[in-house]
Amino acid sequence: MNEKPHDTTTAQAFQEVIATHKGILLKVAKTYCPDLTERQDLVQEMLLQIWLAFPRYNAQFKISTWLYRIALNVAISFYRKNTSQKNQQAVLQSTWQSTEEDSEKNTQLQLLEQLIEELNELDKALIILYLEDKSHAEIAEILGLSTTNVASKIGRIKEKLKKKFSTLKTD
Repeated sequence: MNEKPHDTTTAQAFQEVIATHKGILLKVAKTYCPDLTERQDLVQEMLLQIWLAFPRYNAQFKISTWLYRIALNVAISFYRKNTSQKNQQAVLQSTWQSTEEDSEKNTQLQLLEQLIEELNELDKALIILYLEDKSHAEIAEILGLSTTNVASKIGRIKEKLKKKFSTLKTD
């Protein structure tokens, strides 16, 4: 990438990358920020940080991996700042539309989202990437962990979620 962050070529390349991969930012923001207004602020902060880092992008790495790393780091910082300010727990808002046929599925999905919301920052990042069908190697690269560590942490998180999910469903 060009070292001049404000030239036309860089701006166009940035816009293309964001247009292609905006789903990454939206998914990460939705997981870390239940409030729509705060989520929009978080996405803006992610965009700013990506723009500032864009001239330093190393093309030997996948752009999606690089974007996930920045988005997760910004989201975790944002989450910590907002959690310390508000000290409240909010349930993730579901983006799936509810119909009578799938209301049970939506209920279960909302419960799963709530349980994911209760995880610590690292576990939340791990499960987001896992649910995005990222390989353990990709997750390890994004989060700076070993592949073995990723595999064992994901196993523990899944077991924890499964126990909580079954406990809540039987209540």
